[in-house]
Amino acid sequence: MSDTSTAIVSLSLAEVRDRLARRELTAEQVTAACLDRITATEPAIAALLTNRGEVALAEARALDAAGPDPAKPLWGVPLTVKDALTTAGTRTTCGSRILGEFTPHYDAFAVARLREAGAVILGKTNMDEREAGAVILGKTNMDEFAMGSSTENSAFGPTRNPWNAARVPGGSSGGSAASVAAGQCFGSLGTDTGGSIRQPASLCGCVGLKPTYGRVSRFGLVAYGSSLDQIGPLTRTVEDAALLLSVIAGHDPRDATSADLPVDDYLGALAARKDLSGVRIGVPREFRGEGIDPEVSAACEGALDAAKALGASIVDVELPHTPYSIAAYYIIAPAEASSNLARFDGVRYGRRAESPRDLADLYVRSRAEGFGDEVQRRIMLGTYVLSSGYYDAYYRKAAQVRRLIREDYGKALARCDVLCGPASPVTAWGLGELTSDPLKMYMMDVFTLS
Repeated sequence: MSDTSTAIVSLSLAEVRDRLARRELTAEQVTAACLDRITATEPAIAALLTNRGEVALAEARALDAAGPDPAKPLWGVPLTVKDALTTAGTRTTCGSRILGEFTPHYDAFAVARLREAGAVILGKTNMDEREAGAVILGKTNMDEFAMGSSTENSAFGPTRNPWNAARVPGGSSGGSAASVAAGQCFGSLGTDTGGSIRQPASLCGCVGLKPTYGRVSRFGLVAYGSSLDQIGPLTRTVEDAALLLSVIAGHDPRDATSADLPVDDYLGALAARKDLSGVRIGVPREFRGEGIDPEVSAACEGALDAAKALGASIVDVELPHTPYSIAAYYIIAPAEASSNLARFDGVRYGRRAESPRDLADLYVRSRAEGFGDEVQRRIMLGTYVLSSGYYDAYYRKAAQVRRLIREDYGKALARCDVLCGPASPVTAWGLGELTSDPLKMYMMDVFTLS
């Protein structure tokens, strides 16, 4: 990479946006710098599944010809998008063979918001008149249908941690986190069901935010667990996360769970606060102690010390039902997945088995050939807990435990403003280290599931 490209990709999203607006940089220069970085890091990291570099450059030139638009807060900024979000005219695979060549005809709500804001989205090609100003380069790798904690479950191979290629980036939004950490883009959209934004952000050393459920429309997100899925930003700074969230948040009548509430001024709130005076930080007793790496504990304690130095007070709280969160999650989420993934049957779209003997053979072979081991495992588990005779014993009980966990958080947050704890009990583990032990892999989400 040239020194100029290196300097550009080292900027934060907010910095490159401001320099683009002042015409100190052109959209073509910024896009070319990101493409140079992608060339330098791919396929060693394998963060991207789809790269539309030449098209992106052409669209960046068109942006420059039109000039910066003050109404577009992300004008000319290159971004990547997790491959669970639909992108019109560009394939959306969800990291699965069953959708390996699926090309949707519409954008997800969050993707359309980025395009309307003038972003250069790394992964998409088509523009219509209303959205002119957006450029798309590529889509990021992920655990198949967002089922995993390491981005090793992708049908297209694992993503590697850009800080140490022998280790995982976390999952399931590991491709998005790795893309941001490697400097391939200035921000990315991921999805989080049980920790899939927060955990890879932690393992890759960037900022990850799972917004409140309903804050960002799920329209165009290929569903895993509909009552849990959420779209959110991965960035290098908190300011950048606030900027991205302000763009993608908002009501969408096409999503029945979308909150019809005003979008807060996240950037303004950051600018107004100079310290943490008056902020009460709750530290759950259950988030300390056994099972946490000393290195992780030291990082958390260091963060608390820094917060106290900025004026925050520390409050001890309890979340007594935390130990049951993994069991509850791995009943509720697979149950929803077994229903959501029933649509992938080889009939309407996606992979279709060749020369089936009959309809049943078409269903069985299309799904067996299209889904990976982890997806099949969760479908089977979800179907079992929803079956006659087991629904009350498992699914209903898990839903009741879910309510107790929610009540724990309500009580804790009545005593404090925020909660502090690790996103992962360990630092990034080695590739292949946990793939043979699914239960141990599930434990990596112990602090984010609840």
